[in-house]
Amino acid sequence: MDATTIAAYDRSVPRYTSYPTAAQFHGAVGAVEHKAWLADLARDCPTVYLHVPFCKRLCWYCACHTAAMNRSESLAAYARALMKEIDLVAEAVPGMMVGQIQWGGGTPSQLGATNLVAVAKRLAARFDRRSGSETSMEVDPRFCDEEFVATMREIGVDRVSFGVQDFDLDVQKAINRLQSIEDTASAMSRIRGAGIGRINIDLVYGLPKQTPETLARTLDAALDLAPDRFAVFAYAHVPWMKARQRLIETESLPGAEARAAMANLVAERLVEGGYKRIGLDHYARPNDALSTAADRGRLRRSFQGYVAVDQPSVVGLGASAISSLPRGYTQNIADPGRYQSMIEAGCFASARGLELTDADRLRGEIIEKLMCSFSVDLDDVCRRHGASARSFVSEVAALPQLVSDGLVQRDGEKLQVTERGRPLVRFVCAAFDAHLAHADGRHSRGI
Repeated sequence: MDATTIAAYDRSVPRYTSYPTAAQFHGAVGAVEHKAWLADLARDCPTVYLHVPFCKRLCWYCACHTAAMNRSESLAAYARALMKEIDLVAEAVPGMMVGQIQWGGGTPSQLGATNLVAVAKRLAARFDRRSGSETSMEVDPRFCDEEFVATMREIGVDRVSFGVQDFDLDVQKAINRLQSIEDTASAMSRIRGAGIGRINIDLVYGLPKQTPETLARTLDAALDLAPDRFAVFAYAHVPWMKARQRLIETESLPGAEARAAMANLVAERLVEGGYKRIGLDHYARPNDALSTAADRGRLRRSFQGYVAVDQPSVVGLGASAISSLPRGYTQNIADPGRYQSMIEAGCFASARGLELTDADRLRGEIIEKLMCSFSVDLDDVCRRHGASARSFVSEVAALPQLVSDGLVQRDGEKLQVTERGRPLVRFVCAAFDAHLAHADGRHSRGI
């Protein structure tokens, strides 16, 4: 990426894990809407996402809703709230069948074996399960002993996402996350020994003290671990949103030119290592389900990243969890204590959300296609939404500049993101975002 392009596009832009993005959620959508919208899932097979907002200790780079929590009584109370929320959903949608199950956080293992098993059993007792669907869990390799591995097997986990971020010691000190290659390899060996063969590794570039040279060593070490998938995210430095990031020295962060070089390095090394590029920031083995979905044009994007599911709905459980429902998005209260109080009172804990309009659905489909396949037939999408592609495109003021900058090629109403534009696809999506002007300063940088 040349200096002119970097200078032009080194600014904030959404990650587009949804459209509209969470920056547009508002308090007019709450528990009443959430319960009513859940009813639309009676004949669907949504993913269930369980959010555990606790860690043993905090990493400074993390922008997730999580807190350090080690008190057993507090963790047990949170598990009881999750089970009660499962009951509330079951009462609202008695005919719902569960597809994939995803445990995220935070660090799900922090909930403890007894609590994890109890929540999983409650979910299994209240809902039928679609045959062949995955159960995945985010795992911190530093806290992955034999007991926890046995627990994962007991609750049916068959895919694990290992948080690595970076193996360089100076980088790890700068983000308060010390994690050796040896500890990570040992955890992976235990997982594989237990018969859990699907393993992902999560990395981050743009971290403090990180350079292309240190990142190259991390990539080599990660490749030696031979996971099925990689997710390699650009670090989002948003200290105005997450106070813990203020502990990171701003001057230690790599500049835009270095970040661009790192993004290019990631793509080169992982493709050379035998992985297929999936969307903006995922990589998978050629025979992996993500690769197959991408090849067939069936890749989807959600708050959990790129997914190979036909049913895009998500039922989010837990504090701050987001549900993606046919009529819109809802998000639970972020504070675990307030979340538990609402659930224990027999009410859904939805604090905010957004009801989708016809225009949102049209623009959302365009953005998802660009994020997943880097191309879109605007005439086809607009026709299915009852709109005119010609009049719609005339309103997209940024499109001519994107074409001029070489990020997009246009053939009539068909758009193709170029190889030059691929790392900047979020800016292409932003051209179709009617809400972006009202969310300035709410997003991370696009390079």
